[in-house]
Amino acid sequence: MKTNITLAAALAAATPLAALDLAGKYQAEPHLSPLPRTDAERERIAAVTAPAASFSAPESFEDLPAGAATVRARTDDEAFSQHSANLSFEQEMGFKLGNGLFKKIWVFSPASTKASDGLGPLYNARSCQRCHLKDGRGHVPEQPDYASASMFLRVSVPGPVPPQMQAVSDYIGTAPDPNYGSQLQDFSAPGIAPEYKLQVDYEDILVALNGGETATLRSPSHTAANLGYGPLAEGAMLSPRVAPPMIGLGLLEAIPAADILAHADEDDADGDGISGRANLVWSREFNRIMLGRFGLKAGMPTVHEQSAGAFSGDIGISTPLFPAHAGECTGQQTACLSAPHGGGDSRETEIDQANMDLVTFYSRNIGVPARRNADDRQVLRGKQIFYESGCASCHVPKYVTHRLADRPEQSFQLIWPYSDLLLHDMGEGLADNRPEARATGREWRTAPLWGIGLTQQVSPRAGFLHDGRARTLLEAVLWHGGEAEAAKTSVVDLAPQDRAALITFLESL
Repeated sequence: MKTNITLAAALAAATPLAALDLAGKYQAEPHLSPLPRTDAERERIAAVTAPAASFSAPESFEDLPAGAATVRARTDDEAFSQHSANLSFEQEMGFKLGNGLFKKIWVFSPASTKASDGLGPLYNARSCQRCHLKDGRGHVPEQPDYASASMFLRVSVPGPVPPQMQAVSDYIGTAPDPNYGSQLQDFSAPGIAPEYKLQVDYEDILVALNGGETATLRSPSHTAANLGYGPLAEGAMLSPRVAPPMIGLGLLEAIPAADILAHADEDDADGDGISGRANLVWSREFNRIMLGRFGLKAGMPTVHEQSAGAFSGDIGISTPLFPAHAGECTGQQTACLSAPHGGGDSRETEIDQANMDLVTFYSRNIGVPARRNADDRQVLRGKQIFYESGCASCHVPKYVTHRLADRPEQSFQLIWPYSDLLLHDMGEGLADNRPEARATGREWRTAPLWGIGLTQQVSPRAGFLHDGRARTLLEAVLWHGGEAEAAKTSVVDLAPQDRAALITFLESL
């Protein structure tokens, strides 16, 4: 099991190339203004983030997964829609304004109000909230005639490595599909054909578990049906994506890059079978290579860039970072390109920077609910199994965020996201066979687990994993393969009462 070792120790065990690429070049954090840590602080942080050594009682502050930002655990579907508990009164107003923009229903141009026009012309949803349901996870579409969905297909074809990324030796070049761009949109403005209809079919797989129990997994097949602009390009690679939850994003953004990279072990130097890798991506916002943190393959470096990209790709709304008024429309989609849009007034883009800043502030400060029953005997037993099975090797429990002068709400907090934010090979069963930056077609970013026990309270139809295939937490565990194969096998071999304890632990997060 990996421990929270120092960066220097991690680099000593790494290859010279990994040390050069990860530590020397790509620790820059232009999105943050951190204050340096003292030697005394580093010692305190190492002690408080060390792996649990005893499971007879909760660890100190374990019931506060977001530190002082933790919010109470509500019992209704608003559990993921609270602002961080440590916002000032003035910040609460900014949060509420950002929430209004997050929920805003955009309309087609021309419209009677310039504040809301510019939807599409091709889009997946009319608001951010339509994908991130109640700020939680999305779900797969109900067949055959879904009216709205919070899932789509990314698409790309093999392509050259961009000049600005050629310094990253294992960057995988891709390009948008010439007809459809990099994301398929299933809704459109009147008179314009949608790009496709998402079709999801399942085949059941029966899994035998120790103790005479069984589980049934759904193996999905995703089809881009009813293509509106001709066939996909030869070699087109599709990747299904369900919208992930929004909680705690600002805290994830405030984790020191060095602390994330300290868990990377690209060549598995310690021989434990786990070789987490950092995704390295180009930031439009800062015009440089940065550590990827956000998105299912860690393809975005900051909350702001992730949010702006979603406005463009998901809703077809132009932003200062993604100024194309037609969103994802390609040169082949002439009706889409010539359709009316909502830009060109004093804002220039359909959402201006001032409003993007509000959306970003909102997205950074959606509160993480408090742990439930952290001192329950079965929860503690499940936590011990979580560690003993090797789950904590990738789902790293805790960090301390940067000390930030300009973002006190995320500053110097002990947080428990249960993720290393690194890429891991998850096996053929979960492979989408579509690369993204350094991520191969078998690699995914470790999903944070905080709040996972409230997922279906917030959105009853929500599924787990990148494409929502898992209907329960146990199904999600049983889909793990590749680097997580040994951990999955350990769970399969557990006595039924221990397997139930593990799930109870996960439900308490």
